[in-house]
Amino acid sequence: MKTALTIAGSDSCGGAGIQADIKTMTVHGVYAMSAITALTAQNTTGVTGIMEVDPAFLGEQLEDIFTDIYPDAIKIGMVSSGELIKTIAEKIKKYHAGNVVVDPVMAATSGSRLINEEAASILREQLFPLASVITPNIPETEVLCGIPVKTAEDMIRTAKQLSETYGCAVLCKGGHYLNDANDLLYRNGSCQWFQGKRIDNPNTHGTGCTLSSAIASNLAKGYDLDTAVEKAKRYISGALSAMLDLGKGRGPMNHVFSITGEYVSTPEDME
Repeated sequence: MKTALTIAGSDSCGGAGIQADIKTMTVHGVYAMSAITALTAQNTTGVTGIMEVDPAFLGEQLEDIFTDIYPDAIKIGMVSSGELIKTIAEKIKKYHAGNVVVDPVMAATSGSRLINEEAASILREQLFPLASVITPNIPETEVLCGIPVKTAEDMIRTAKQLSETYGCAVLCKGGHYLNDANDLLYRNGSCQWFQGKRIDNPNTHGTGCTLSSAIASNLAKGYDLDTAVEKAKRYISGALSAMLDLGKGRGPMNHVFSITGEYVSTPEDME
């Protein structure tokens, strides 16, 4: 069995972060491991508290993982401080980790800010150059590049800028207010569009976490980056199309929409 590691924050309502990542990796048939960067108190309406893990303890988590069950791919999500980012970068370089997917999480779906300016700068300088691919959405791309992104041409220009600056592939995610969830993959001077169809579902909590984890899972299994992205997008569409409706705010997707069998059956199914 292939293995994948998520390095991210814990989401107490289970729709994003570590919880979403583990669900996604499990559904994709890879063995999921986690190194937790922070505990969050949150639900579908917002984040009420963040408790960061001590950098030394994060380093200990990573040491124990890398020296025992070495990950075939890594997804990095919410990291809210510069010292934590430095610790992650140090371990990735020490253990020559590959298939690194960085989701530059800067705000929750609810709009709550999850990273400060200093940490965002260190993220760009130390983690982006180690990434196989980074997966910013439109607002994150605007923050990273310092310019508005309003058109497909803007997506191409900013993805090119990020890719050439940090030497990694860039998946600039559409949706939001720009297009019908068409994503742009830019790498090595060329770009490819992955077409998507907007799904009329307001419950999008954790979509970014889930997509990056699906990409990492597919890379772990040996798919090339194009195929990994294509399959991940199909998975997201299925999870959203299942129309799960939980919580009072922007609820989570149904990560396990495709699972069948005796262990997910209900008493009603047995009748």
